[in-house]
Amino acid sequence: MIRPLFAGVLAASTVLISPLCQGALAAEEEARVIDGIAAIVNGEVITYSQVRSVSAPRERLLRSQFKGEELAKQVKEARDAALKDLIDRELIVQSFRKEKFELPAYIVEERVKDIIRDDFGGDRATFIKTLQAQNYTLTEFKKVETERIIVQAMRSKNVKPVTTISPTKVNEYYAKHRAEFTAKEQVKLRLIMIPTHAAEGNSAAQKAVAEEILGKLADGAPFDRMAQMYSEDTTRDSGGDWGWIERKTLAPQLEKVAFNLPPGRVSHIIELGPNYYILKVEEKRGGDTPSLAKLRPEIEKKLMQEENQRQQEIWLAGLRQKAYIRTF
Repeated sequence: MIRPLFAGVLAASTVLISPLCQGALAAEEEARVIDGIAAIVNGEVITYSQVRSVSAPRERLLRSQFKGEELAKQVKEARDAALKDLIDRELIVQSFRKEKFELPAYIVEERVKDIIRDDFGGDRATFIKTLQAQNYTLTEFKKVETERIIVQAMRSKNVKPVTTISPTKVNEYYAKHRAEFTAKEQVKLRLIMIPTHAAEGNSAAQKAVAEEILGKLADGAPFDRMAQMYSEDTTRDSGGDWGWIERKTLAPQLEKVAFNLPPGRVSHIIELGPNYYILKVEEKRGGDTPSLAKLRPEIEKKLMQEENQRQQEIWLAGLRQKAYIRTF
């Protein structure tokens, strides 16, 4: 008779990702390294090759993002995390055996059939060839899948899902993280820059040019046309168009003016360093915070996930505390 632990496990197990699909054993991984013992968990050995198999997908991504010492650091962190996951998995499997649960063989067989159907178009021969190409036997594959199903079932048994969060906690989270929910404030900006040429003694003449431009703008001259004619900024050809910008993009003095200008308004002449500036804000967006009522479902979901993770960690910490674990 099947013990209640596995009620519903067969259906749930079909959503697990097989190691073939993950590419954890892909042939293009780093050159083979002499294997060794990465950890011992109550007498059971975890090898370096197992660690590398788990961390391989993450390492591929890291190698496309980092180089040198930073890459080495990131790879080490990925392998440390993989080793921790393998230790936890071994502890869970051992707990399963200690409680004398049994996994019916047909559940694993059904899982393999699902993988062949979903990932190999029902072609068992191609599935077997793929295993062989990765130096992976069907027995080894079934062992991994067996442990995946066991881990899922034991987590379901020992970590009861949190389905409700108190309104007080939601309110506290909203108040504490309000800034995170606030959309970034942005302005759509155009800019005209006129050099002061102060070193040549021409600042007064250049200021007069800037004032003339400002007067034309006040009389209705198109800002983009004035920028194309007079500005010496790199955006001159595009009519002084800086597009949408966030805070900390401009120098503080320019930022203050830009983010305080109402849409459609043109600034006064701003002298900053070796240049005169005239700004126009065309549009504004962001800077507002969604209401608690709108964010409540999102916050509740996040807090439930965090609480589920906390409960799982408490359970695993208990398993670790009772175990003999040695890492190398």
